[in-house]
Amino acid sequence: MSDLRHSAAPRDVLGRPLHDLRISVIETCNYRCPYCMPEGLTPDETPLDRASRLGFDEIETAVRAFARLGVSKLRLTGGEPLLRKHLPELVARLAAVPGIEDIALTTNGSLLAGQARALREAGLHRLTVSLDALDPALFRQLSGGRGNIDDVFAGIDAAQAAGFRSIKLNCVVQRGLNDDQALAIAERFRGTPHVPRFIEYMDVGNCNGWRREGVVPSAELRDRIHARWPLQPLTPTYRGEVATRHGYADGAGEVGFVSSVSDPFCGDCHRARLSADGQLFTCLFATRGQPLREHIGRGEDALAEHLAGLWRMRADRYSEQRASAPADRKKIEMFYIGG
Repeated sequence: MSDLRHSAAPRDVLGRPLHDLRISVIETCNYRCPYCMPEGLTPDETPLDRASRLGFDEIETAVRAFARLGVSKLRLTGGEPLLRKHLPELVARLAAVPGIEDIALTTNGSLLAGQARALREAGLHRLTVSLDALDPALFRQLSGGRGNIDDVFAGIDAAQAAGFRSIKLNCVVQRGLNDDQALAIAERFRGTPHVPRFIEYMDVGNCNGWRREGVVPSAELRDRIHARWPLQPLTPTYRGEVATRHGYADGAGEVGFVSSVSDPFCGDCHRARLSADGQLFTCLFATRGQPLREHIGRGEDALAEHLAGLWRMRADRYSEQRASAPADRKKIEMFYIGG
């Protein structure tokens, strides 16, 4: 398998290989976070009826084809992926695919307490939980009035008990809204194996009201945290890692920063995205996808050949071109393809 994968691995127009696949297992969510799926402002592309979503057989076939092209890391996303019924069954099937070495899941954590052990036992390796504030009232506001932070911490506790040792905590930071929570979140997880990651507010989709003035550059946040607890840079875990890593000088853990706006990382982007209805997106900021369902139905051999051709044509680097992009450019909503 390793020889096959090495010889078949395509590279895109900019020489980037395909290593990571993000799979949206469902496009709906039980939150309405304003930066992602704001209440009353989301387009008509959601929700899908159940028959429109890829079934587990189709997802497994797709993953087998992607693995033949060099994908070794999977991330299950949504929407809120824990709304997808029987998700541990899918995890177990994907964990058995030759070449897949790592499976992660991104969740808002609200339903995690009841599913963490089953997911771990099925073969899920890593978890990322969204956590945009510690203040309960602000947290509820940032979830569109739907979230209870106690549910999230119950999920984190259950995940720890199930054997997830190091959980990533994603915080999307917006100036004047929740940037004052960064120090509190950093302090809450200092001395633990868990890793807060502070994400610059991005212009994903069309309905989140993005303004550059709302972005808090990662360097500014890093300086705030460093002034309180000195930080030192850490080497990336792997090439193309989304977050830059910084460890506390006193050894009390680490934090990460995702800087798509102030320091784009397009040049090392090795990720593809598969939407719940079977479309391939080669960039988070894509304007359209490539339908794959028909090709999935032809089996993994034909699909792998088709995917290789699509990847070789990939030239996406939106974050590097943001300043010159048309103001009215229509992008796919983030909840539709996963973050």
